[in-house]
Formats: sequence, C-alpha cells, structure tokens
Amino acid sequence: MDTILTLIPANDPTFMMSVLVFAAAATVAFAIMATMRVRTDVKRRAAGIVVDPSEEDAGSRSLRHASIKATQQLIDYTNRYFSPTAEGETRKLRRQLIQAGFLDPRAGAFYFLARVVMAVVLAGVGFVAAPFIASDEMLWPAIWLAALGGYLSPKVYIDRRIAGRREEHRAGFPDFMDLLVVCADAGLAIEAALDRVGRELADSYPSLSSNIYMTTLEMRAGRTMSEALEHFADRLGLEEARSFATLLQQSEELGSSLTDALRVYSDDMRHKRMSIAEEKAYSLPAKLPVPLIVCIFPVIIIVILLPVYVRFTYAVY
Repeated sequence: MDTILTLIPANDPTFMMSVLVFAAAATVAFAIMATMRVRTDVKRRAAGIVVDPSEEDAGSRSLRHASIKATQQLIDYTNRYFSPTAEGETRKLRRQLIQAGFLDPRAGAFYFLARVVMAVVLAGVGFVAAPFIASDEMLWPAIWLAALGGYLSPKVYIDRRIAGRREEHRAGFPDFMDLLVVCADAGLAIEAALDRVGRELADSYPSLSSNIYMTTLEMRAGRTMSEALEHFADRLGLEEARSFATLLQQSEELGSSLTDALRVYSDDMRHKRMSIAEEKAYSLPAKLPVPLIVCIFPVIIIVILLPVYVRFTYAVY
C-alpha cells in the first residue's frame, strides 16, 4: 500500500484531473448500463404478458408448458364432447357446482373430465381385479359396472357436498338473521351489516361466511342489493335465503323499515327452527321400533332362550 502511495504524485494537477475524468466517465457508463438493463427487463416482462402463448419462442416449449397445453386441450375436448348441450342443463350443472363450492368458470369442464377419468381408472381396476373375484361369464359385466360406478362417483360426491353445505347454511342462517337484526338496530346499513356479520360467522360457519362476503363484494362492485341477494340465495340453495332476498327487496321498494322487517323475519325463523326440532322429536317414537327390532330384540331372544336350549340339549343326551 505504501509503495502504491509513493507512485502517486502528490502535487500533480494533471494526474488529479485524469482521475476525476475517469471516475466521471465510469459513473456515466454504469448509469447508462443500469438504465438499459432495467428497460430490457421491463420489455421482456411486458412481452411475456402481451404475447399470446401460441406465439412464444422455442424456449417456452418446455415440459411444463407442454403438459399445461395438453391438459387444457384435454379439458376442452372433454367439455365439448361430454358436457350437456342443452342450455338449461348447463345452467343447472353450473348452479350445482356453485352450491358445492366450486366457483371456477372451468369447474364444469373439470367435472366431466373427472367423470371420464374415474370411469377409465375404475374400469382398469375392474379389469385387473375381476378375474380373481368373478367368473369368466361375469368378467365384462363387472368391468362395465366398475366403469359405471366411476362415471357416477363425481355426481355422488357433488350431491353429498351440496347436502353437507346446505345443512351448514340451514343451521347458521338463524344466527345470521339474529346478528343482522342486532347490526340493523345499531344503525348500520345493510352492506356494512352483512360485512360485519360475515366476519363474525367466519369461525362457526365458514361456508356461509364466504357467501356473505361474496355478496358484499358484488354490492361494492355495483350490483343492486336485490341482484346481490338473489345470487346469495342461489349459492346457498335455501328457501329461507330466497325468502330473505324477497323480503329485503319488497322492503326497499315499498320504503318500509328494514329493521322491523328483519326483526319479524328473524322471529319467524326462530319459530320455524323450533317447529323443525319439535317435528323431529315427535317422529322419534315412530322411528325407534326399527333399530329396537333389528338390533336389540334378537339379542334379548338369544339371552332368554339360549339357557333353555342348552338345558334341553343336555337333558336329551
């Protein structure tokens, strides 16, 4: 280090000027290079966003890109040749998938793809396992039965999922109405009340809470309260929700108090829930004989008659 310092002239203005010019030139060069690099990165990202995937270069044709493209083509083919052609059936299927919690626009295509894949997989499993559990005459019927079960299994799953979510919605709807009445009494508007109630029900009824949140998002996006509540009732699939949407719509059109309407409907919901509980309690005595006869009565008969049978058998021999 001392040797380098001895080589630098201390009072040479030409050398100092050369050093300053070199530093300034290097700074300008590095600034230009950094600017060009940033602009290149921005152009590359913008091209990746704007350019259609079919027009990408050969570098994007990787294994991942090919698999995604093949999957998309398979989904489109399945949706084209296996989905219902009638508009009413398509709308009904879309409503069922929404009620089951599948909100993706491609859910219908995935549904039919799952039906085809399950049919093929279970048919293959049946083809492998049928020779060990069935005779030669029942080989192909067993394979067809397995394929039919695989084809119908997504439908069964969707129906069970809808039933489970509907039970959750039916159980949480009276609590939703009670909390909504409390928020309305506190002076909150209907949108703010829905948002508050949705956050309160997130832990106990997550599906109902998510549907309420989507309703508030629709109202914030510009939909009217009537349209948002109609969509809310369609997603829940409950008659109580449809009656609730009709009630608020009529209250808004007639100019009546929303708080009074909500309070009356909440009392009606509470009485309806009590009536359903009483109906289940009154139907219990009629349902009890079946498990008693099938499960308990044979055991009692065996316990009573087994000693008599044993004693009679030993007395004969």
